[in-house]
Amino acid sequence: MAQKNPDNFAAPEVIEKTRQRKKPRPIKIPQYHVVLHDDDDHTYDYVIELLTQTFRHSIQTAFEMACEVDARGRVIVDTTSKERAELKRSQIHAYGPDWRIPHCIGPMSASIEPAE
Repeated sequence: MAQKNPDNFAAPEVIEKTRQRKKPRPIKIPQYHVVLHDDDDHTYDYVIELLTQTFRHSIQTAFEMACEVDARGRVIVDTTSKERAELKRSQIHAYGPDWRIPHCIGPMSASIEPAE
């Protein structure tokens, strides 16, 4: 048996494969509007307090939304994920009646709808 000379060894061919990495696609989470509906059983002060405490809107933004809900019958107060929209709708419903109006027996009405 003949011995192989280490100096005569051919280096193995190395083939480098370069992978093109795909940029990760951002996950698009469906968005939902939280809609506040008008009624005649709540004051502007109540609506402003509700929006500043529940959504952390500024007093100016809350006042503008109160004017819109009064004039148009509804206003979008937040746009967010479905889970958070459901939570915020529940918080509106749990806010309670307007203590300034004796015949007020409950909170304002709110709903969620898909944002287009």
